[in-house]
Amino acid sequence: MARWESSGVVVIGLGRFGEALARELVDSGTEVLAIDADPKLVQQYAGVLTHTVIADATDEQALRQLGVQDFDRVVVAIGRIEASILACSILETMGVRDVWAKALTEAHARILRQIGVPHVILPEHDMGRRVAHLVAGRLIDYIEFDDGYAIVKMWPPAEILDVPLGESGVRRRYGVTVVGVKRKGEDFTHATQDTVVNDGDLIIVSGPKRQVEDFAEMR
Repeated sequence: MARWESSGVVVIGLGRFGEALARELVDSGTEVLAIDADPKLVQQYAGVLTHTVIADATDEQALRQLGVQDFDRVVVAIGRIEASILACSILETMGVRDVWAKALTEAHARILRQIGVPHVILPEHDMGRRVAHLVAGRLIDYIEFDDGYAIVKMWPPAEILDVPLGESGVRRRYGVTVVGVKRKGEDFTHATQDTVVNDGDLIIVSGPKRQVEDFAEMR
C-alpha cells in the first residue's frame, strides 16, 4: 500500500456523514485520505476526494501500512458501533493524538470518551440542539463548545443600542462579550469599548452558554 503526506486529514468511513465531511475538507483545500471497507463507496468517491483506499479500519496492520499514524488528525465516521470503538482503540494504540469520532448514541459517545477519544461528535443530537436555539430565539447562528462556552450571531437587544459598548456595561451586567458588529451592507468588524451598536446591526456575542442564552432572550 502507498503512503501519503501527513499534512491532511484521514476520514475513516464514507457514509453520509463521512462523505459530507470529506467533501467539505477537500473544498476548503485540505487533502483527505478517505478509507472505507466498501469497494463501491471507495470507487464512487475516487474522483472526488484526494485519495480513497479500500481498507478495514479494524485492522491495525492495514492502517499502519497506510501511514495513518503519521497524520495529525483522523476522523472516525464508521456507522457501526463495535467497529467504531475498535478503530478508535487501535488509533489510540498507534499514538494518533487528534482523533474525532462520530457517535451514534449517548452510550457510544461515553465509551469513546472512556477509551480516550478527545473529540466525540453526536451529529443529530448536536444539530438538534443548535436548531432548537435558532428556532426558539433571536439567534441567527449558534455554536456551543464542550466546556459550556458559546458563540452566537444575533440581533442586538434594545438595552445596548445607541451607546458605546463600554457604557452599556454588557460584560458587567450580562456576563457576555460583544466581539463583532456587522452593519447592513458592510462586513463584520471587531467590537471595542467605543463601538456603538445600532438597530438593524448584527452582533457576535461570546460567553458562558447560560449567560449567552439569557442575553439572546432580551428584547
